[in-house]
Amino acid sequence: MRRAANPPSPPKPDPAPAPLTVCVLASGSRGNAIYVADATTAVLIDAGLSGVEIERRLRSRGLSPDRLNAVLVTHEHDDHIRGVGVLSRRYRLPVYITAPTLKVAGAQLGSLHAVRAFQCGHGFQIEALHFRPFALCHDAEDPAGFTVSGNGTKLGIATDLGIATALVQENLKDCSALILEANHDPLMLENGPYPWPLKQRIKSRSGHLANSEARQLLSAVRHARLRQVILAHLSEKNNSPEKALAEVGLALQQACGIDLTVASQETAGPLIPLT
Repeated sequence: MRRAANPPSPPKPDPAPAPLTVCVLASGSRGNAIYVADATTAVLIDAGLSGVEIERRLRSRGLSPDRLNAVLVTHEHDDHIRGVGVLSRRYRLPVYITAPTLKVAGAQLGSLHAVRAFQCGHGFQIEALHFRPFALCHDAEDPAGFTVSGNGTKLGIATDLGIATALVQENLKDCSALILEANHDPLMLENGPYPWPLKQRIKSRSGHLANSEARQLLSAVRHARLRQVILAHLSEKNNSPEKALAEVGLALQQACGIDLTVASQETAGPLIPLT
């Protein structure tokens, strides 16, 4: 007696794509670095700590520097590029940087494994992730913010800017997660220890965003699918996490399901999956 052949097994569904993840390794005037990754691609946006310290902070979150594919540079200030050269050489990483920024930062960066020039307004791909740089107003040669897109999620990064222009708002308006500068409280800055010329620089259109300006920016770009907002580059002398959260949080009073947090200068933040 012949047995009926077993019916073929139904095809297994494809596994869900790994989410885009972000970890702010450091944020502030003493050093900045942001780790962004999906299942196949991992990059640093800025490396403003020593190479050793960036390695330590990555490993503190279970992340390996050997997995990195590239380093992206927003601008040439030391708190954003201090570890770029050594990481590029040690892990054979290409460095994505604008030509004007490379020109003024070349001596500090030293020899690089490879250079990939980009221009603000022109997107580019690194493996599975898509990056779109956009121009910022800051006292640097050619400063850039970024959006990072992968697996249907978009992260916007805008720190070190003195004014949130219409261009900045346009780039950030449909992001699922944002890393936004909330540098100073105006009264703390006015009454603080900084010399007057430095106070003027910070308050200028090429300086840094005050908490109230970060609130206005968030109000302008908030939408129903926004889920994560990380406040970054807080001044240690002219701001506090409590003041930044209270002021910027006013932009979210009518919103539900948005997590508002503050990045730290001293320790790496959590590894956050973005959905």
